[in-house]
Amino acid sequence: MIKKKIKIVAEAGCNHNGKIKLAYKLIDKAKQANVDAIKFQLFTADETVTKSAKKAQYAQAVTKTNQSQYDMQKSLELTEEEHFKLHKYCKKKGIEYLSSAFDLPSLDFLKKLKIKEFKIPSGEIINYPYLKKLASFNKKIVLSTGMSTVNEISDTLKFFKKNGLNKKKITLLHCNSEYPTPYSDTNLKAMLYLNKKFRLPVGISDHTLGIEVPIAAAALGAVFIEKHFTLDRKMVGPDHQASITPSELKKMVTAIRNIEKALGKYEKKVTRSERKNINIARKSIVAIKSIKKGEVFSLQNIGVKRPGTGISPTKFFKYIGKKAKKNYKYDQLI
Repeated sequence: MIKKKIKIVAEAGCNHNGKIKLAYKLIDKAKQANVDAIKFQLFTADETVTKSAKKAQYAQAVTKTNQSQYDMQKSLELTEEEHFKLHKYCKKKGIEYLSSAFDLPSLDFLKKLKIKEFKIPSGEIINYPYLKKLASFNKKIVLSTGMSTVNEISDTLKFFKKNGLNKKKITLLHCNSEYPTPYSDTNLKAMLYLNKKFRLPVGISDHTLGIEVPIAAAALGAVFIEKHFTLDRKMVGPDHQASITPSELKKMVTAIRNIEKALGKYEKKVTRSERKNINIARKSIVAIKSIKKGEVFSLQNIGVKRPGTGISPTKFFKYIGKKAKKNYKYDQLI
């Protein structure tokens, strides 16, 4: 695996329900959870969806039944000015602001904000006009691969290369674009496949319920983990029910950081913390009955017991048949 520090991103998405005050609260909660970044979504309905477009099945179940996708998107918009304020607020709070752009004007706006990297939503992986503009920015790319075939991913990477984007700037995210994603469809090992196939850093954009999958992704070598979160799963909106709560987010971050520490390095050695236990846990050659000087050591009079401060049991059979050079009491180290 290509390995670097795990970047944990709290996906606020549109869980602010189009209200900047809720977006501020999401930033506060993300900061309290100790994530590296919070990510929003930047779009205008007029640029991204036709008025006849249907809502996804999962969105139909948790939003107004008579509302079109266009109307739903319209209700979830935040203006560029509001995103500018969120970016400024993130700086004040000491958390990185990220946003997924869903249209060309939004890409231009994010470029003006000078964000560190651009997250490509899964639905845009075949949007070549969008990808060409993004390639021209020559910035770091995080490419989500939900709903994509291997050939589509390969074609997109070739398109980036053709348009001058260095492959080293790209991170691939395994993703399943169902909200919530059934565990049986998560296929987390696909993340490992993407790493081996394309020789790029990998991560996950996770839509399962709970925090198990992001933690498992960390153990498998993810370098970028994105997870939707909400202030309250009972709120009305397309993504709330498939999101985790602030308290769950905090638990997830703690678990991932613990996993990150536990992974360590690709080596096996005695660690500093366990070194003090060697003489306690290991054993030495001892007398299992009284032995007189000149008596021959045998299986009947010597054995192996703790502590490990005496002669190592690795030499046990070398002592069998040798004569004792002094008297030994029961349990005395040889």
